[in-house]
Amino acid sequence: MENRPLIMVVNDDGYNAPGIAALTKAMSEIGEVVVVAPKGAMSGMGHAITLNDTLRVDEVSVEGASKAYALSGTPVDCVKFGTKKVLKSKPDILVSGINHGSNASVNVIYSGTMSAALEGALEGIPSIGFSLCDHSIDADFTASAHFAKILTQKVLKDGLPNGTCLNVNIPKLDLDMIKGTKVARQCIAYWDEEFDERKDPMGKSYYWLTGKFMTNDMGEDTDEWALKNGYVSIVPVQSDFTNHGLLKNLEDNGYTKA
Repeated sequence: MENRPLIMVVNDDGYNAPGIAALTKAMSEIGEVVVVAPKGAMSGMGHAITLNDTLRVDEVSVEGASKAYALSGTPVDCVKFGTKKVLKSKPDILVSGINHGSNASVNVIYSGTMSAALEGALEGIPSIGFSLCDHSIDADFTASAHFAKILTQKVLKDGLPNGTCLNVNIPKLDLDMIKGTKVARQCIAYWDEEFDERKDPMGKSYYWLTGKFMTNDMGEDTDEWALKNGYVSIVPVQSDFTNHGLLKNLEDNGYTKA
């Protein structure tokens, strides 16, 4: 009997989110699936880990998974706990998502979905983060699950460089409207943010973070261009934040003598 790969599934929207259900079902057609996901929504947590509180875990049921666990921590906590306590060894691949909303461009920095994938890469596990450009609770994950299955099989076959994961974003389109996949670079962009001030029934102020996504990067090799033109974007991501091009310049300008 052919050995089926062991696949660990995580996310940042919580173990009962529609996106992780779609991803788990797709992965169950490839291998044995173990889910370790947050108990509740952990969007925007980035690479946060729990240091000043306890972690609690419950065994839950997720269709398609041989085992599933809900952890009281962050997405990165889920990866660490999953590899150290649940599996006690590395899975063949780690997949994260499917996230509600885009994690293209600068969003990758804030994303719990992508931080989980990056943590997997740091632990030497081939890892992919999947995100659908649709925040709706009734979003259709059909196309996302289709491409997740194809790309997971591709990475299982070919592997990834150590320390590198894939950031995969799927446009909000029906499957037959998607033109294919594009390997891309991260679009240079930022959020122009503001805090919307409101009043509670007691007259006290509270604030809601809002903002507009801003970019002047019109390159046709970016993830944002791919998504706007009907393609699934694939960006290789690594943890090394070093600006290697600036190293020599800093040395030449006397920073080593500071």
